[in-house]
Amino acid sequence: MSVSSPIIALVGSDGSGKTTVGTELLAWMRESRPTEMCHLGKQTGNWGRAIAKLPLIGQKMDRSVLHTTRKARKEKEIHFPQAVIIFALSMRRVIRFRRMLQLHRQGLCILTDRYPQTAVPGPMDGPSLTFSRRNSSIVQALAMVEFGLYGWMASYVPDLVIRLNVDLETAVKRKPDHRVESLERKVADVPKLSFNGAPILDIDATQPLDTVLAQAKAGIENVFHQYDARSAETPAAC
Repeated sequence: MSVSSPIIALVGSDGSGKTTVGTELLAWMRESRPTEMCHLGKQTGNWGRAIAKLPLIGQKMDRSVLHTTRKARKEKEIHFPQAVIIFALSMRRVIRFRRMLQLHRQGLCILTDRYPQTAVPGPMDGPSLTFSRRNSSIVQALAMVEFGLYGWMASYVPDLVIRLNVDLETAVKRKPDHRVESLERKVADVPKLSFNGAPILDIDATQPLDTVLAQAKAGIENVFHQYDARSAETPAAC
C-alpha cells in the first residue's frame, strides 16, 4: 500500500451521525489531499424501510421479513433461499471493498462509512451466515466462504477507526423510522467491535457536532502527520 494514503474508517450504529460527520470530514480532508468516500455497508436496512412504505402490502411484507429474521437468529437455522440472498449481499460488500482497494492503490486517501469486521457477527458489518447443525451442508459451505471473505477484508487494517458511540434514546430520536429492536442491538454491538488491532478513536456522538468533528479531525491529523513523516524518511532509506 502507498505510504502516502491512509484509510480512515468511520463506524457507529444508525443514528450516530455517520453520514453527517462523514460528509463534513470528507470536505475537510479534501482540502489537504485527494480523498474518496467509500460506503462499505450492505444497505439492507434502506431496502427494508422502502418495502415497509409500499401501499397495502408493505407492512405485511415487513412483518414477515422481521419474523423470519428473528426466527433464524433465535434458532440459528437459515434455509437455502435465505442463505443465497445473504451471501449475495455480502458479495455486494466484497465488490465495494475491492473498488476501495483500487482507489487506495492509486494513492488516494480513503474515508469509509462502516468497515467489515469479524469480531461481532451480524448487522454491524460482520458475517451474517451462522454455523449450525440445523443448516444444510450447502448453507454451511456458504457460511465458511462468507466468513473467509470477511476475514480477508478485515485483514486490511485501517490506519484509524473513528467509532461514534451513541445511546439508544438518542439513536431512536434521530432515526424514528428504524426498528427499536434493531437499533438496540447495534448500539450494544458498537463498543464490542475490534478491527485487528487498528487504532480506535472513541467519540461520544451525543455531543454537539462541532465537538465531534474537532475530536475526529485531531485524530485524522495525527495519522496524516505520521504518514507525512514516513514519506519524508523514504528517500533517505533508498
